Order: sequence, then C-alpha cells, then structure tokens
Amino acid sequence: MARRPRAFRLESRSNRLRFPVREKPYDFTTISPGISIGYRRNRSAGVWVVRVADGRGGNWTKRVALADDFEESNGEQVLTFWEAQDKARKLARGNADDGRPASVAEAVDAYERDLIARGGSTRNAARIRKHLTPTLAAKPVGLVTARELSAWRDTLLADGMKPATVVRLAKATKAALNLAARRDRRIGNRNAWRDGLSGITEGYTSRNLQRLNDVQVGAVVAAAYAIDRTRAFGLYVETLAVTGARCSQAARLTVGDL
Repeated sequence: MARRPRAFRLESRSNRLRFPVREKPYDFTTISPGISIGYRRNRSAGVWVVRVADGRGGNWTKRVALADDFEESNGEQVLTFWEAQDKARKLARGNADDGRPASVAEAVDAYERDLIARGGSTRNAARIRKHLTPTLAAKPVGLVTARELSAWRDTLLADGMKPATVVRLAKATKAALNLAARRDRRIGNRNAWRDGLSGITEGYTSRNLQRLNDVQVGAVVAAAYAIDRTRAFGLYVETLAVTGARCSQAARLTVGDL
C-alpha cells in the first residue's frame, strides 16, 4: 500500500480547531507532484482545499469537502484528512465526476480553470465568486431559474453596485454557466441566465471628458517613440491609439494578432 503524506497539524481535529479563523488555508501539504492539500479554518466546520500547479508557475485552488471537525466523515460531503487526499487527487486530475450536476460555485471554478488554460485573466471568475450568495452558489446549474438570477442582479443594484459593473459581472456569469452547459448536456436551461441577467443599461459616461483629437494623439505617439530608443514604448502607445485596446490587452498581443 502506498504511503500517504503526513501533516501533524491537519490530521487531528483538535489540532485543526486551535487555528485562528481566517480565509487563507493553513499548511498546504504536497500529496502528489503539483498537488497539495490545505485546511481553511471557518467559524463553523473548516474545509479541505486542494491547490494544483498549472505548469506555468501559477496554480488554482478548489474546495474539496468539509473537514470532520464537528461531525463524523460520511465519505462524501464530510471527509477526514486521509479521505480528502484521495478526493483532492481526483479533482486535480479531472476524474472526480460522480455524475452529480455541477453547482453554480463549481461552474465558476471550472470557468476559472478554463481561463487559466486559455491564458486569460481569472479576475472575472473571482468577481463572480465574491458576489455569489451561498444559496445561489450551492444551486445546481440545471435548476437555476431566471427569477433567482434577476433577483440576485437586482439586489446588487439595490446595494449600490453601478449598472456598468453589474453588466460586466452578468457577462462573466453567463460565460461560466454557458461553459457548464456545453460540458453537461443535461443542463437545458440556458434561457434562465440569458433572460435573468439581461436587460440592464450600462448607463455610464466616460471618465475622461477631455478627448484628444487626431493631431494630439499623433503628438503623444511621437513623444512615446522619442522617450525609448528601442522604440518599444512608442510601438506600445501607437498600438493603443490605433486599436483602442486596453493596456492589459495590448500587452498580451503578438504580431500574429495584428
């Protein structure tokens, strides 16, 4: 039988419960190459968290299950440290499909992994996760209704979120749920997020009311070229001027993109 990695502070529930409550997981322990497991201490039962290297110097994390802090393991939702290791490996290697439809929170996790795989920014996934309610996060994607999503949207607006921000959040949420629907043909309720997260007018005005004319733009580009002898900065500024791309987008462009 293969040896299992030990982690003295995580193996015992009495040791785990001595940790102060915090969002950042404790004691990530390597259990396989590129895979480690940690423990997040909550006010209630803590949770096991897997961290997986993405092969490009980064990593992604995912909730594994509740820890057996206050109730005995049931082999599924509540796991011991040893059981959590096995499930963490399955999640990391993409073979943890037990036939259960993905929840909204799991759809967001999958969306984040997809963004990483495509070299995209994970901020959209983080933005969704930050604003999801616990009830909506736990709901299976296939059972989400337009009424629930529109109520979530309207609550964000009522709490003071700007319409333009809600629009960006809604677009990211639609992308996450569409990805889940593409990967699971049992999900047939795309109309729920198409209708429930639509109909918002962004209603924002430019924060820069002093727009440059063509002559002024040309002068800025010329000055950028003059600053840098390698002409790299000038090329960067000229690309921004010609394409209208954001700074972060232009920085990721290659010659082939243009």
